[in-house]
Amino acid sequence: MTYSGEVRVGGPADVHELKDLMITKIAVGPMDNNAYLLRCRATDEQLLIDAANDAATLLGTIGDDGIASVVTTHRHGDHWQALAEVVAATGARTHAGRYDAEGIPVPTDVLVEDGDVIRVGRVELTARHLTGHTPGSIVLVYDDPHGHPHVFTGDCLFPGGVGNTFKEPKAFASLIHDVETKIFDALPDETWVYPGHGNDTSLGAERPHLPEWRARGW
Repeated sequence: MTYSGEVRVGGPADVHELKDLMITKIAVGPMDNNAYLLRCRATDEQLLIDAANDAATLLGTIGDDGIASVVTTHRHGDHWQALAEVVAATGARTHAGRYDAEGIPVPTDVLVEDGDVIRVGRVELTARHLTGHTPGSIVLVYDDPHGHPHVFTGDCLFPGGVGNTFKEPKAFASLIHDVETKIFDALPDETWVYPGHGNDTSLGAERPHLPEWRARGW
């Protein structure tokens, strides 16, 4: 079945099958958050991006193989409501951006810096630190050696714009700068974007709109 990236709370997960990595996307409530379960096809090791909510749903998706790691993209509460329960059930190591970890009420085992590599089995994900939505938001880039890159953007980039900067001009200026220089300038149009809420997109679909985002200030 073709992956669409369209999921809804209470509905089934959608699975994107790559040669070295399986990406399972599932939506959880009450704020329609996306969680992503990554599985290395060579080793079967798993990593979860954002234990947002509905621990039972997430643990059911994870299954009996468990997870080695959980990465929290940023400190906002809708992205870590199930973190404590998932960690307690799986013993997973926790990762979060260095400048957001203090706002996450579950201890962070690995403080992530810009450019750090996080591994799931033999697959490598590169973390990029983007400031603006929160001080320490991170996105994860998988540069698929067999195809185009894939980027998990948390709440920093969505179809139609960057994340909410709460009408703070300095925060918006910082986020749009980081998104342009660390994501759009570094990755090709074919890059698949997996956001923290809603449907997926690509950098090619969003790139033409960067000037209008800058002009409108959000």
